[in-house]
Amino acid sequence: MSSVKIPNCHGTALILGDRGVLVTGLSGTGKTTLALALLAHCRAAGVFGQLVSDDQVLLSAGNGRLIVTAPGPIAGMAEAFGAGPAQIRHERRAVIDLLVELVDSKDALRLYDGAEAVLPGTSVRSLKLERRNAQGAVFAIASLFGIVPFRSGSFPG
Repeated sequence: MSSVKIPNCHGTALILGDRGVLVTGLSGTGKTTLALALLAHCRAAGVFGQLVSDDQVLLSAGNGRLIVTAPGPIAGMAEAFGAGPAQIRHERRAVIDLLVELVDSKDALRLYDGAEAVLPGTSVRSLKLERRNAQGAVFAIASLFGIVPFRSGSFPG
């Protein structure tokens, strides 16, 4: 098994159903808010959802796939804005299928275009969504993955 280490990432990672999602963006763009909204949406829809890591994510590539791991000191913690870090159920690591980049509205995409982000040792499908618009991003991601209220996803498996 080939493995490539990639630098630590300022982002939030989670698992939705059988898919891994890594959310990146500058501080204050809504990474944690989006992750928590996605987890709540999945729970309400009866779909598995679990945090992997919030704020910092350790990245590696193995066999051409992006793998994320929660750093030990913050594993199982998510920042509740205004209250600080709080404990949350989590998975230790995940394989990432989608990179969500939270960007200014002028740079966000209206439609998924199949773009890929290239990282050392791997590439991953990438989607640019408007920062601080968790509700819109939840529905965009849910539609790609076929999570309620959408019947089937358009995200390639």
